[in-house]
Amino acid sequence: MEVIESIVTDGIEVEESTTTISTLENEKSKTEFVWTLQATWHLVHVRLEMDQKFDQPVCKKKKLWETVAERVTEKLKVDGCTDIPVKAFECDLKWRNMLATYRKNAERAKRLGINSVHWEFFKEMHEVLGRSYEEIEAQRKAKLNGTKLGKAIASKRFTPILPTPTSVTATQLPNTKPPQDLLQLYLELQERKLNMWVQQKALEERKIEAINNLARAITCLAQDSNVQLTQECVMPDIKISQQ
Repeated sequence: MEVIESIVTDGIEVEESTTTISTLENEKSKTEFVWTLQATWHLVHVRLEMDQKFDQPVCKKKKLWETVAERVTEKLKVDGCTDIPVKAFECDLKWRNMLATYRKNAERAKRLGINSVHWEFFKEMHEVLGRSYEEIEAQRKAKLNGTKLGKAIASKRFTPILPTPTSVTATQLPNTKPPQDLLQLYLELQERKLNMWVQQKALEERKIEAINNLARAITCLAQDSNVQLTQECVMPDIKISQQ
């Protein structure tokens, strides 16, 4: 009989633990923002409207992304889609992923024509982001004006290191691409490092949130078990009458 009672008790404890964890998972799913198609469109519209602010030489990107998150959240509340606010780092990470997809489709459009691209966000993003190489170079030079690097380039004290030309002529290799500017390569490398850092930060925040949820679940289980043991150990008061 003692063995049977212990088995039944263990089964009850496991069932309560599973119920508590599943409840926490449901609460987490209700508080986690999900990028729907409508939310993504709002992000595209807001981010493209603020594109000139993001292109300023001196700007606080964190504040700008907070503004983007607030505007997207307001638009979603007006639509009645969700009550969960989107965070600034979530907008930043989502936009970086969309930029990577846009660049791939832009290369495809150059090779096969714009009609070969079927990504729903490409047309609207391309109208703002699809600028010519000359415009990008002009903006890059404008950003360098007044800086030490820009002054060095203007005074010809800075000489980019270019690869040594070979004896092969251009007619022999018609598809050979010209060497890229070292400064542009450096900027792309810094952008990749920043993207990796944002992804790592988002992953660490998710880990911390999962640990906190697990800690709360363990605390709830411990409190329930302590209450149960206290109720079993309390003995009723016995009154002894004097004869």
